[in-house]
Amino acid sequence: MDVIKQNNKAWDQKVEDGALYTKCVSEDVIEKSKTGDWNITVTTEKLVPRNWFPSSLKGLKILCLASGGGQQGPVLAAAGAEVTVVDLSVRQLEQDEFVAKRDGLHLTCIKGDMSDLHFLEDEQFDLIVHPVSNLFVDDIKPVWKEAARVLKNNGVLLAGFTNPLLFIFDDEEEMKGNLEVKHSIPSSSISHLSNAEVAEFHKSDQTIEFAHTLEDQIQGQIDAGFVITGFYEDDFGGNRMLDKYIKTFIATRATKVATMR
Repeated sequence: MDVIKQNNKAWDQKVEDGALYTKCVSEDVIEKSKTGDWNITVTTEKLVPRNWFPSSLKGLKILCLASGGGQQGPVLAAAGAEVTVVDLSVRQLEQDEFVAKRDGLHLTCIKGDMSDLHFLEDEQFDLIVHPVSNLFVDDIKPVWKEAARVLKNNGVLLAGFTNPLLFIFDDEEEMKGNLEVKHSIPSSSISHLSNAEVAEFHKSDQTIEFAHTLEDQIQGQIDAGFVITGFYEDDFGGNRMLDKYIKTFIATRATKVATMR
């Protein structure tokens, strides 16, 4: 199955359906952001600590990577940053463009794959904001490498991702109140399906999700040239059974190590 094509189609449909991560921020949020009263998330519930950012965003070049939906990008632009949003879904990018037009913001929106940023220059950005989205690619190592390439030396990557523990359980059983271990890590939402079931999945508007190891998530950043300088965990806010037992999302702040010349 063509993962990019399937997930592109699925996210376009999520916008049509009004899914949570496709809903634009309000005019009030943007107005507050213009006065310096701003916050964003890269996971689900918790706000990214303000001390993970420079004291001022004025003129800062920020890449919102796989971050369409009219949320992080417009807030950061309203706070004074020069923002570029890259996303696979045109409909998600249209959400950012809508907020920009509505609230008089400047945003650069580019349709593209987070694993291949060939359309961006080396050392172009000061900061990358990468909310939970790398579960939609089968190999995350290129994502980290491309992030390192387009960041300036000592630039910062703020990334949210899923604790792979979330994926070992059977979703249908969890909804019934049972935590039943079913899947191994790494795996994907189609790796356990028969050929006939994969064909049906392809006809649907479901995203293909990949459960990546923590080694690929964290050591993958380190291997790409980053030093982890911040870490926190998050959950579904009590909406999932697992919230009683463990946090299922992780956020990291990583600094690109200056290269020797």
